[in-house]
Amino acid sequence: MERFKKLSKTKRDHWITLFLVAAAWIILEVMLRAGMLSNHLKGLLVPLCYYAVVAVGLNLCVGILGELSLGHAGFMCVGAYSSALFSFTFKETLPALVRFPIAFLIGIAAAALSGFLIGIPVLRLKGDYLAIVTLAFGEIIKNIFNAIYLGVDDAGIHFSMKDIMSLHMDMASGKMIINGAQGITGTPGNSNFTVAMAVLMISLIVVQNLITSRDGRAVMAIRDNRIAAESAGIDITRYKMLAFTISAAIAGSAGVLFAHNISTLTATSQYFGYNASIMVLVYVVLGGIGNIRGSVIAAMILYLLPEMLRFLSDYRMLIYSIVLIVMMIYNWAPKAIAFREKHFAFRKRGKEAA
Repeated sequence: MERFKKLSKTKRDHWITLFLVAAAWIILEVMLRAGMLSNHLKGLLVPLCYYAVVAVGLNLCVGILGELSLGHAGFMCVGAYSSALFSFTFKETLPALVRFPIAFLIGIAAAALSGFLIGIPVLRLKGDYLAIVTLAFGEIIKNIFNAIYLGVDDAGIHFSMKDIMSLHMDMASGKMIINGAQGITGTPGNSNFTVAMAVLMISLIVVQNLITSRDGRAVMAIRDNRIAAESAGIDITRYKMLAFTISAAIAGSAGVLFAHNISTLTATSQYFGYNASIMVLVYVVLGGIGNIRGSVIAAMILYLLPEMLRFLSDYRMLIYSIVLIVMMIYNWAPKAIAFREKHFAFRKRGKEAA
């Protein structure tokens, strides 16, 4: 306990975040095994985790790096399709214990590579311009996957971006892998709540260790004052690319969880479009920009709330909107911020006096 008190406030917050997530993991796991959760809630557990993972990755880009990105749904799409393509191809030849970790690494690597490539031109921009370009990237990725037709038969692999007839494939002996807008059907369902929570924990550890490292301090220095950071000898391009690539890789890991949690993977606007990126950005903003713990809590609350209010029918989105407004006022209103700072300072003086 004494050693914990000697830690800096940032490190204490990080340990508290990991403890809270681990506690939630244990509680939900016990409830799941005891049969205390309905089938509807069981189906929400994995999506809850991968949206929290995306929120953690986006907060690294928006809150720590200070760059507004609206393309993380695109990185999620890249991770989902690349991992699903591998799993579908080798589902009959490799056991799940071997296939799924490899698919996971492929999804993360593909998302990281796409983040690196898009970051080369995009990170030269700032503010709204960067947001618009990353938004365009997400939409381009979604539409590219919707246009891909990929199949295999005795003659080999067939690829087209026109239609299924352009594959010139023997349909009797062949097998479709990616069927345009119909996506990939039959991906092994290897994602479960335990795996999803483990990915969330690993994402938190990676981001929190980056924040407290020398590289993380350099990234935050760039966010606070680019000119001062550059004059101090910090390589602006290198550290921005580092943070952006790691952020994209984390979004890709969420895509892997998504792809292996559903039977049919399609690049629809609901999951990988503009609205999905905005939804994750809402989690980040309401949880607190730069506050990793807040992103996880906001993602969990705001994802579960509409589902838990379905019994209210037409009124559930009204209540959801009211909750958003109240959370925004509490987090960002000047009087609310001043009250929290005053309350925190009062408690700190009380502890020092004791």
